[in-house]
Amino acid sequence: MERFIALLGWLLVVYIVGSVPFGLLLAKIGRGIDPRQHGSKNTGATNVARTCGRRYGIATLLLDLLKGLLPMLVATAMSSSAVLLTLTGLAALLGHMYSVFLDGRGGKGVATTIGIFLAVTPAPLFWSLLLCVLLIWAIGYVSLGSLALVTSLPLFILLAGDFGFLILSLLVCVLVFAKHRENILRLARGEENTWRKGSSEAA
Repeated sequence: MERFIALLGWLLVVYIVGSVPFGLLLAKIGRGIDPRQHGSKNTGATNVARTCGRRYGIATLLLDLLKGLLPMLVATAMSSSAVLLTLTGLAALLGHMYSVFLDGRGGKGVATTIGIFLAVTPAPLFWSLLLCVLLIWAIGYVSLGSLALVTSLPLFILLAGDFGFLILSLLVCVLVFAKHRENILRLARGEENTWRKGSSEAA
């Protein structure tokens, strides 16, 4: 029972850390701007960069990445259990996507996903990131590149033999796709903007 309570406490802490809306805080403190009132109305790095400037977007990207990276590093130091690591990754991602500080709203989870898998499967993540970047460079859609990242990640994890993180990668894929449902509809209608126009919502 004590171990179960300790696990719940740990996951709660991870969720709360994941819930911290760094993009909103940076934008409000640094520029006096609420990104939820501008552009895509998202608190992620892309919209913060568009509304507040590139350095604020980069800072948001790094901090959102750390939401996933640091809890996973701590969890790996505590245990090699795939169950613990999967639950930790999900708690961080759910905190970011459904923040307790934003009335259950939040970012789309791409940067936090990168942080999660950087800690445990860096090689498969590298190839997924490479595919993501190449797609964005070739066709300009950040949203499509992000979806390609989370779709290809389970495949690269399988190829690497990291079977302990396959379930986590599949669950993350479902969550990120769910958060990108509006982007997917715009892509299907040919209405999605490219990063060259500075209007993609995928961060």
